[in-house]
Amino acid sequence: MSQITSEASQTRVYDYLPKNRGLYFAGAWREPRNGGSVELVCPGTGGSLGRVAEASQADVDAAVAASLAAYREWRRVAPAERARILRRIAQIVRENAHELALIDALDGGSPVHEMAGDVANAAAQLDFFAGMVTEMKGGSVPQGPDSVNFSVRESRGVIGRIIPFNHPFMFCAAKSAAPLAAGNTVIVKPPEQAPLSALRFAELIDGLLPPGVFNVLPGGRDAGAALASHPDVAMVSLIGSVPAGRAVMKAAAETIKPLLLELGGKNALIAMPDADPDEVAAAVVAGMNFTWCGQSCGSTSRAFIHESIHDAVVSRVKQRVAEFRPGDPTDPATTMGAIISEVQLARVVEFIERTKAEGATLIHGGKRPEDAKLAGGFFMEPTIFTGVTTAMHIARNEVFGPVLSILRWSDEARMLADVNDVEYGLTCSIWTNDVRKAHRLAADVEAGFVWINEVSRHFLGSPFGGYKQSGLGREECLEELLAYTQEKHIHVNLKRPAR
Repeated sequence: MSQITSEASQTRVYDYLPKNRGLYFAGAWREPRNGGSVELVCPGTGGSLGRVAEASQADVDAAVAASLAAYREWRRVAPAERARILRRIAQIVRENAHELALIDALDGGSPVHEMAGDVANAAAQLDFFAGMVTEMKGGSVPQGPDSVNFSVRESRGVIGRIIPFNHPFMFCAAKSAAPLAAGNTVIVKPPEQAPLSALRFAELIDGLLPPGVFNVLPGGRDAGAALASHPDVAMVSLIGSVPAGRAVMKAAAETIKPLLLELGGKNALIAMPDADPDEVAAAVVAGMNFTWCGQSCGSTSRAFIHESIHDAVVSRVKQRVAEFRPGDPTDPATTMGAIISEVQLARVVEFIERTKAEGATLIHGGKRPEDAKLAGGFFMEPTIFTGVTTAMHIARNEVFGPVLSILRWSDEARMLADVNDVEYGLTCSIWTNDVRKAHRLAADVEAGFVWINEVSRHFLGSPFGGYKQSGLGREECLEELLAYTQEKHIHVNLKRPAR
């Protein structure tokens, strides 16, 4: 019996939820000044998870003031000591991995086994950036014997981090690591749909950092806009959609603050005629991230399959996708979770219906599961269309749901033009046994992260980020750490004064 449908098990799962539902800043839990709150809905059941505070402009102002005061002290803490604290946080994350994964499964809708991987990833990134603190180096410029010219890297100040609902805990903890390591203070605005793991994280590490260094302000778009536009916020980082990125850029423009943006994608998987159909089919399914309902900006939602292997790949894809069946997100056996909200589910349904009306062929899914136990949740079967053309709405717009488009191609130049003819440029997966062709295609696709005979994997230390409207900057690497610093040049005159 699943954990949600068993009354006794349900109580145990809910016991893991954070006890504090307010705002966390300046090292304390606080109620919103205007008394605002919002009800959370469990994606797997459609039931209530209780209410959570909603930050207003006044709350953002107070949190920023406290964080700025804390920054003046935190920036002077030795890098080795900052690293020690980050490693301790990573240890706490690992010690509480099971409960953190369950919270995200309950609050965010993705399967608990997948969320356990997110927790491990967060701990790894905390350790990674703790180990990078000595790499925030400047340089020297020789000017002769009478002067010394060198640069140093300094922290920026208060960092606003706005995170999405698809990996709530991982993005909260992991994406706070680099700015904290660099000597900044952080205010996290968790996703309004799934803020509970961020609040639990604040409970777990309370007292470990000086008050005001790490803060969590749950809230909606107004809170995010207030954070992005605040004159005392030195930098804003966002993971989200392209429209959200544009909104943050507009809000940040008034104070000309730097941004780090990882935005949407309409990513391509390219299968060349020499690729193995079995391997391609496995990659097509894996690249869609059906486990968390395709709710990933890196999902390869456009599969360009050469006509010579197209039918063989499609038949194998239909077999493989059957492994993904929507189910209770808190059940370790579940292979596919729920969509985050009723609004997002309706958007996915609209995409499916429009694609059918435009003439694509639905070969799998396209409807809600028939299991009565799932009726209250926001579930959708893994959905696959063939016969998709680049003129169709689905071929150019991000669904952020479990919907895959398969496109048949024969002319390589035309295919490459179609791959690049979207506003996005985040990831691309290329499948071929010809090393020269692989490198040529990798050079020609307009994407920031390219796999060859691989898909979906991230490699800590390797820069992840997008081209075009898929974002600004790179994460998961040294460049992410340096983005949270600014360089200062120092000139020292060594000439002896005239006597």
